[in-house]
Amino acid sequence: MQPEALVRDHTVYSCVMGSRAFGLATEASDTDRRGVFLAPTALFWRFEKPPTHVEGPDEERFSWELERFCELALRGNPNVLECLHSPLVERVDDTGRELLSLRGAFLSRRAYGTFTRYALGQRRKLDADVRTTGAPRWKHAMHLLRLLISCRDLLRTGELRIDVGEAREPLLAVKRGEVPWSEVEARMARLGAETEAALRHTPLPPEPDHARVADFLFRVRRASALASPPRR
Repeated sequence: MQPEALVRDHTVYSCVMGSRAFGLATEASDTDRRGVFLAPTALFWRFEKPPTHVEGPDEERFSWELERFCELALRGNPNVLECLHSPLVERVDDTGRELLSLRGAFLSRRAYGTFTRYALGQRRKLDADVRTTGAPRWKHAMHLLRLLISCRDLLRTGELRIDVGEAREPLLAVKRGEVPWSEVEARMARLGAETEAALRHTPLPPEPDHARVADFLFRVRRASALASPPRR
């Protein structure tokens, strides 16, 4: 089965991500789409396994196979966790709805490590831009601030909200280059300190609910196998 067919015929969940999901879209913003497909169980009984992810078939679309998606979400991958919480859902079936009902099972204090490691990587790139060109890439600076806000609030509340709400205009001012880099640095440092403080009192559990997610994946794989017996 071609990768494009897996996305076209077996998607269980798809959504819009990026600036549109974050509440930061402007007229020039692209529409980034992310999704999850369920490869038929029978495909795993071959030597050549189905792909763990597929780019396309449309522009700006990226999809994960369900098992890979769950693995990354259990590790606290920021991009995957945010995908589960997009307010802009475009397609969802019964399996996708059950996946969405498990959103809380993926959340844990691991998010502190994964979000902050990703943020540090982005910060190093911004610092390199400042050294070489005298200014950061302002769009990237805006999204780094957004990520730090999201992580802080997740640790404070135990819930992941990706729409920036009232922070929209201050963040867009950063994107437009209207905020001095020194002030952006100060905001990043302040958010980092607030995130560390939130970790000490977070309602999130130490680990995600692996057993609940594993049970879901087993049932979905079994149902797929029963629905599509292998060809001889």
